[in-house]
Amino acid sequence: MNVLTRWDPLQEVLDMRRAMDQIMQRTATDGQPQFDLAMDIYETPDAYEIEASMPGIKPEDVDLSLNNNVLTIRGETKAEENKEGRNYHLRERRSGSFIRSITLPSSINEDAIEAHYDNGILKLRLPKAEEARPKHIEIKHNGSTSKTVKTQTKGNSS
Repeated sequence: MNVLTRWDPLQEVLDMRRAMDQIMQRTATDGQPQFDLAMDIYETPDAYEIEASMPGIKPEDVDLSLNNNVLTIRGETKAEENKEGRNYHLRERRSGSFIRSITLPSSINEDAIEAHYDNGILKLRLPKAEEARPKHIEIKHNGSTSKTVKTQTKGNSS
Protein backbone atom coordinates (compact mmCIF):
# COMPACT_ATOMS: atom_id res chain seq x y z
CA MET A 1 0.00 0.00 0.00
CA ASN A 2 1.36 3.41 -0.96
CA VAL A 3 1.22 6.26 1.51
CA LEU A 4 0.94 9.85 0.36
CA THR A 5 2.96 12.18 2.58
CA ARG A 6 2.57 15.92 2.46
CA TRP A 7 5.86 17.72 1.70
CA ASP A 8 6.86 20.17 4.40
CA PRO A 9 9.47 22.64 3.11
CA LEU A 10 10.10 24.03 6.61
CA GLN A 11 10.95 20.55 7.89
CA GLU A 12 13.35 20.04 4.96
CA VAL A 13 15.14 23.28 5.87
CA LEU A 14 15.26 22.31 9.55
CA ASP A 15 16.65 18.85 8.78
CA MET A 16 19.36 20.36 6.58
CA ARG A 17 20.21 22.96 9.20
CA ARG A 18 20.42 20.30 11.92
CA ALA A 19 22.83 18.26 9.80
CA MET A 20 24.97 21.33 9.10
CA ASP A 21 24.98 22.24 12.81
CA GLN A 22 26.26 18.78 13.68
CA ILE A 23 29.05 19.03 11.11
CA MET A 24 30.06 22.48 12.31
CA GLN A 25 30.06 21.43 15.95
CA ARG A 26 32.33 18.48 15.23
CA THR A 27 34.77 20.74 13.40
CA ALA A 28 34.81 23.64 15.87
CA THR A 29 38.34 25.02 16.01
CA ASP A 30 38.16 27.31 19.03
CA GLY A 31 38.87 24.42 21.42
CA GLN A 32 35.76 25.16 23.47
CA PRO A 33 33.19 22.38 23.78
CA GLN A 34 29.92 22.99 21.99
CA PHE A 35 26.58 21.28 22.35
CA ASP A 36 23.27 21.00 20.52
CA LEU A 37 20.37 23.26 21.38
CA ALA A 38 17.18 21.18 21.36
CA MET A 39 14.13 23.06 20.09
CA ASP A 40 10.63 22.75 18.72
CA ILE A 41 9.41 25.04 15.94
CA TYR A 42 5.82 25.27 14.79
CA GLU A 43 3.80 27.60 12.63
CA THR A 44 0.46 29.26 13.24
CA PRO A 45 -1.39 31.37 10.66
CA ASP A 46 0.11 34.53 12.21
CA ALA A 47 3.53 33.53 13.57
CA TYR A 48 6.34 31.05 14.06
CA GLU A 49 6.65 29.74 17.61
CA ILE A 50 9.92 28.35 18.98
CA GLU A 51 10.62 26.61 22.26
CA ALA A 52 14.28 25.92 23.06
CA SER A 53 15.51 23.84 26.00
CA MET A 54 18.29 25.64 27.87
CA PRO A 55 18.43 24.17 31.38
CA GLY A 56 21.01 25.78 33.63
CA ILE A 57 21.64 28.66 31.24
CA LYS A 58 20.94 32.16 32.48
CA PRO A 59 18.88 34.38 30.14
CA GLU A 60 21.57 37.08 30.31
CA ASP A 61 24.04 34.55 28.79
CA VAL A 62 21.88 34.14 25.67
CA ASP A 63 22.05 36.34 22.58
CA LEU A 64 19.21 36.42 20.03
CA SER A 65 19.45 38.04 16.62
CA LEU A 66 17.40 38.12 13.42
CA ASN A 67 19.02 39.06 10.13
CA ASN A 68 17.44 38.45 6.70
CA ASN A 69 14.94 35.93 8.16
CA VAL A 70 17.73 33.97 9.86
CA LEU A 71 17.20 33.63 13.60
CA THR A 72 20.39 32.96 15.57
CA ILE A 73 20.41 31.81 19.17
CA ARG A 74 23.83 31.85 20.79
CA GLY A 75 24.95 31.35 24.36
CA GLU A 76 27.36 29.86 26.80
CA THR A 77 27.36 28.14 30.14
CA LYS A 78 30.43 27.95 32.33
CA ALA A 79 31.72 24.68 33.71
CA GLU A 80 31.80 24.36 37.47
CA GLU A 81 35.36 24.13 38.74
CA ASN A 82 36.52 20.87 40.29
CA LYS A 83 36.01 21.24 44.01
CA GLU A 84 38.67 20.15 46.44
CA GLY A 85 37.82 16.85 48.10
CA ARG A 86 35.23 15.73 45.52
CA ASN A 87 35.77 12.38 43.89
CA TYR A 88 33.47 12.46 40.83
CA HIS A 89 32.13 9.17 39.54
CA LEU A 90 30.24 10.79 36.68
CA ARG A 91 30.16 14.29 35.18
CA GLU A 92 27.53 14.67 32.46
CA ARG A 93 26.29 18.21 32.94
CA ARG A 94 26.95 20.19 29.80
CA SER A 95 29.04 23.28 29.64
CA GLY A 96 30.43 25.30 26.79
CA SER A 97 28.90 27.32 24.02
CA PHE A 98 26.07 26.77 21.60
CA ILE A 99 24.87 28.46 18.46
CA ARG A 100 21.84 27.60 16.39
CA SER A 101 20.61 29.42 13.28
CA ILE A 102 17.25 28.82 11.64
CA THR A 103 16.15 30.27 8.32
CA LEU A 104 12.47 31.15 8.47
CA PRO A 105 10.48 30.68 5.24
CA SER A 106 8.66 34.02 5.28
CA SER A 107 9.16 37.61 6.40
CA ILE A 108 8.95 38.43 10.11
CA ASN A 109 7.54 41.53 11.80
CA GLU A 110 10.77 42.30 13.69
CA ASP A 111 9.16 44.96 15.90
CA ALA A 112 6.67 42.47 17.38
CA ILE A 113 9.01 39.58 18.31
CA GLU A 114 8.46 38.30 21.85
CA ALA A 115 10.96 36.28 23.92
CA HIS A 116 10.28 34.75 27.34
CA TYR A 117 12.46 32.52 29.51
CA ASP A 118 10.95 30.32 32.21
CA ASN A 119 12.22 27.17 33.94
CA GLY A 120 14.99 26.56 31.40
CA ILE A 121 12.75 27.01 28.34
CA LEU A 122 13.20 29.93 25.95
CA LYS A 123 9.93 30.71 24.15
CA LEU A 124 9.94 32.91 21.08
CA ARG A 125 7.02 34.23 19.08
CA LEU A 126 8.01 35.62 15.69
CA PRO A 127 4.94 37.21 14.05
CA LYS A 128 4.77 36.99 10.29
CA ALA A 129 4.90 40.24 8.37
CA GLU A 130 1.51 41.29 7.04
CA GLU A 131 2.46 40.40 3.44
CA ALA A 132 3.33 36.83 4.53
CA ARG A 133 -0.05 36.10 6.14
CA PRO A 134 -2.88 34.31 4.34
CA LYS A 135 -5.36 36.64 2.66
CA HIS A 136 -9.11 36.18 2.32
CA ILE A 137 -10.72 37.20 -0.96
CA GLU A 138 -14.45 37.37 -1.38
CA ILE A 139 -15.98 36.11 -4.61
CA LYS A 140 -19.09 37.99 -5.60
CA HIS A 141 -21.75 36.64 -7.88
CA ASN A 142 -24.38 38.98 -9.31
CA GLY A 143 -23.65 41.58 -6.66
CA SER A 144 -23.88 39.26 -3.64
CA THR A 145 -21.14 37.47 -1.77
CA SER A 146 -21.27 33.77 -2.53
CA LYS A 147 -18.00 32.36 -1.26
CA THR A 148 -14.83 33.31 0.58
CA VAL A 149 -11.59 31.86 -0.79
CA LYS A 150 -8.48 31.61 1.34
CA THR A 151 -5.30 32.33 -0.58
CA GLN A 152 -1.75 31.66 0.51
CA THR A 153 1.39 33.65 -0.07
CA LYS A 154 4.59 31.96 -1.17
CA GLY A 155 6.06 29.81 1.59
CA ASN A 156 2.78 29.10 3.37
CA SER A 157 0.84 25.86 3.17
CA SER A 158 -2.80 25.16 3.89
